[in-house]
Amino acid sequence: MRDFRELKVWEKAHGVTLDVYKMTRTFPKDELYGLTSQTRRAATSVGANIAEGCGKDSRPDFARYLQTAPGSASELEYHLLPARDLGLLEESTHKGLTERVSEIKRMLTGFIKYLHREAAA
Repeated sequence: MRDFRELKVWEKAHGVTLDVYKMTRTFPKDELYGLTSQTRRAATSVGANIAEGCGKDSRPDFARYLQTAPGSASELEYHLLPARDLGLLEESTHKGLTERVSEIKRMLTGFIKYLHREAAA
């Protein structure tokens, strides 16, 4: 077991989640149960999967939870697209968040590969 708060990838995912929550406060009220909720849920899921994996006893279990996080990150990337296309999100904000999410996905991929190599050794 490890402390998820010590992982740089979790820290970055948490930062994106906080920014997504702040950003979606400006979305229209009629999107509360639609785009607002879905975007927040996808963002939160990335960090939550990392945290849950840290609570597992084995590296393979940890890696399995990490493998779920990139899917949530991709889902978040998608939700940011209609937000931008509907004019709910400025292009510069969309670009910045998307770049940060892509970095998190790259970090997760590298971390998962590392865990698999360690398990095989």
